[in-house]
Amino acid sequence: MRNRVVITGLGLVTPIGIGRDAFWTSLKNGANGIGAVTRFDPSSLTTKIAAEVRDFDALNFMDRKSARHMDRFSQMAVAAAELALQDARFETGNIDPERIGVYVGSGIGGIETYEQQSKIMADRGPSRISPFFIPMLIGNMAGSQVAIRWGLKGPNMCFVSACASSTNAVGEAFRVLQKGEADVMLAGGSEASITPLSFAGFCAMKAMSTNNESPETASRPFDRDRDGFVMGEGAGILIMETLPHAVRRGAPILAEMGGYGTNCDAFHVVQPAPDGLGAAAAMATAIGDADMEPEAIDYINAHGTSTDMNDRLETKAIKDVFSQHARNLAVSSTKSMTGHLLGASGAVELAAAVLAIINQWLPPTINLENPDPECDLDYVPRQGRPAVIGAALSNSFGFGGHNASLVVRQWRN
Repeated sequence: MRNRVVITGLGLVTPIGIGRDAFWTSLKNGANGIGAVTRFDPSSLTTKIAAEVRDFDALNFMDRKSARHMDRFSQMAVAAAELALQDARFETGNIDPERIGVYVGSGIGGIETYEQQSKIMADRGPSRISPFFIPMLIGNMAGSQVAIRWGLKGPNMCFVSACASSTNAVGEAFRVLQKGEADVMLAGGSEASITPLSFAGFCAMKAMSTNNESPETASRPFDRDRDGFVMGEGAGILIMETLPHAVRRGAPILAEMGGYGTNCDAFHVVQPAPDGLGAAAAMATAIGDADMEPEAIDYINAHGTSTDMNDRLETKAIKDVFSQHARNLAVSSTKSMTGHLLGASGAVELAAAVLAIINQWLPPTINLENPDPECDLDYVPRQGRPAVIGAALSNSFGFGGHNASLVVRQWRN
């Protein structure tokens, strides 16, 4: 017997809104969070656009001293956790802290701190390096800061699986709750890597869009004119609870976790496996884990990066898993609005799927004007629309061949 697991809170810090309501309003309206880079001077780089969280102020969520001792990715994780706890109407003091865990993934971690301290080392020598350098840099610190802030002593881990990091964090937290090893898990991801070094690295790979003259149309998943992904930043934290615990405290149940599938292509450091075999296997595993048939899935929040290979192979993988039902599915990429939040993308996109179920509304894939002939599914182009959504699937695929998929479904007692 496995515990049923429900989602009771969503905390979101994104380029299109901070907080659940602002995020959903933007998704529903097809808002765009992409513009010129402002966090550094990008003039020497081929890509000069990104999806920044321009209205984020850490001091809205913590005191100045705490903020000064955290990298931006940890600040955003703490902010998202606070928003999630508020959304779940959760009082952490009313439960055994050893029964509350935190799993937060990050693909890159505190790279802004790394770059700042590297410059200090080069310019001023090792004696001027901050004693907080390592505690601000390491990827596990986002989850640790969340735990320290609220005194949460349950399972605590950081998942680093590139762009699948937060999907793996949520999936593994789901497993902890199913097995009864905790009553509550805060799970998700955070990323803040809009920095000169990150940009230079991705530019060297020729992975990012160079549509600098029209940033609002640069992220165009499944469109034949796409030319790469647009980097974003942000955080997403979900509150998940065992059903008995959520019922006992009268929690606002948003949706039920259904299933989780994860694997590795074991093929290439950056290219997905030919024919999307790993992606298909992750989706099929998640659906099977949920004890559902493929036909029960109504909506897929696609990984949908706006890169040539990903969009084509994800489309093929969907067709392989869903067969004829693929033509009845709605598939959209909210990265068209938020940009690609790297390690945080999976949690934010799972939250989008949950909100789609709650509101019975499909978020669009904006900028899809000229579909790639090999991308021929219903991607909810340009505008969202109402729909009956009983269950949804969220996909994340990362460098190194990491694949992860999650199923969420409408809450029914």
